[in-house]
Parts: sequence; structure tokens; C-alpha cells
Amino acid sequence: MPAQRIAENLAFINWTVLAALGLGAFAAVVLARLRTDATRGYLAFTSACATGFALLAYLSDSALPTVVGGTAAVPIDPTWDGARRACLLAFTLIAAAYTVVLARGGRVPWLGIAGVAAGVGAFVLGALGWGGGFPALLPLVGQSLLLAAATGGVFAAMILGHWYLVTPKLPEGPLVLFARVLLVVVTLQLVFFVVSVALGGGSGGGPFAPLTGPWALFVWLRLVVGLVFPLAVSWAAIQTARTRSMESATGLLYINVGVIAAATIVASGLYFGAGLLV
Repeated sequence: MPAQRIAENLAFINWTVLAALGLGAFAAVVLARLRTDATRGYLAFTSACATGFALLAYLSDSALPTVVGGTAAVPIDPTWDGARRACLLAFTLIAAAYTVVLARGGRVPWLGIAGVAAGVGAFVLGALGWGGGFPALLPLVGQSLLLAAATGGVFAAMILGHWYLVTPKLPEGPLVLFARVLLVVVTLQLVFFVVSVALGGGSGGGPFAPLTGPWALFVWLRLVVGLVFPLAVSWAAIQTARTRSMESATGLLYINVGVIAAATIVASGLYFGAGLLV
């Protein structure tokens, strides 16, 4: 039954993964442009990827259920659909414009910040429609933004690691920064998991109920494979990047892309399928 419930909510899961990839990767580009010496080619390419993910998220938004109820375990309020789609469209257009700016070697920091704000707005409006109202939506906003930072951030870091393989003279600073930020984000996800599960995780049961309920297998997978393992890999990526073992660092980041993306799928499936915030 749990696997079936997750499958029934693939539209929401697909939206979450695509929007997370778009926002997280774009935010990483903005950070890299402001704080590092990452190359123009890398910044423009990753920003273009973020634009593509944002466009796919915008197109997939129309496939989301628009009626209250349905197969989701959480209340669906279509009131915010139009505003959410407008934010996604704005994010897509701003990301596309910023890609052109980067390709020409420009900066325009306010444009990048505006793009990040539009992407965050899409997640906030999504939480308004799927979070059960204020203040219950606040944990969903927090989890969604952490998922975006982890999923899109690790994608941007992996692309950067690959850039070192074709441009070996790049300084190691940008990749070390990305790996450190990723380590912090995954740590925050682990803290969120522990606190949420200790409070029942939205299951309606007592403390730590999600660890033993019918969804326990997916909850444990989220913890061990989706949080603890990426935490260790992120730490190893920092150490290898600091010693300029860029091939090893890139390989570790490739592994992290797979496990973090899978963890994002599981986390969003647990929320929309069972109402669990982990």
C-alpha cells in the first residue's frame, strides 16, 4: 500500500524534484558568481540547466490535481495554483535572462537574487496550497527549501567537479565551497528529520511513531540512504577537493547526485502519500 500511495502522487513528486533542481542549481550559480572565480562557461551552462528544470516544473504544474481531496494524504487547495504558476514562470524567465547575462560575462546580482526570490515564492505558494494552512505550512516550507538546496546544489556541484576535468587549472576554492555548503544543507536536513520524527512527523501518532508505522521502511531509507550516507560522502568530497583530487571529488559528487535525488523523491512521496514530513 505505501508504494502504491507514492505512485498515485507522482505528479506532485515530479513537480517537487524538477522545481528543487531548478531553484537549487540556480541559487548555486548566483552564489558562485558572487563569491567565487567559477568560469563563465560553467556559470552559463548550469544556469541554462536550471532554466530547463524550471520550465519543466512550470509545464508539469498543469498536471497537478486541481480538486480538493484526491489521492494525496494532504489537503489540496487550488486557490494558490495561479499564483504558484506565475512565480514559476517568472523564475523561468529570470533564469533565462540571467543565463544570457552570464554568457556575456556580466554580473547583475539583483537579477540573480530576484530569480532566487521567485523560485522561493513558488515553493511558499506550493506550501500554501498543500500545507493545510498557516502555521502548519511552515515545516513544509522549510523542508521544501532544504530539498531544493540539496538536490539542485549537489547537481551544480557535480557539474562544477566535471568542469575541473576539462579545465584542470581552475582553483579548488569554488568546489570546496560548494561541498561545504552541501555538507551544511544535508546536516540541516538531518536535524530537521530528527526533530520532525521526535514530534511525530505529521503522522498523528506519538513521538518517533513514523519509525515503526506502516511507512517505516521508507522513513528508514530516507534517514540512512538519503541523509547519513550523503553526509559522509559530502565530507569526503570536501577532503578530496582540498587536496585537488578532482576526479575523486567528482566521482563522490556523482554518487551524491543519485542518492540525494532519490531521497528527495522518497521525502516528497512520504509527504504527499502519508502526510509525513521527514
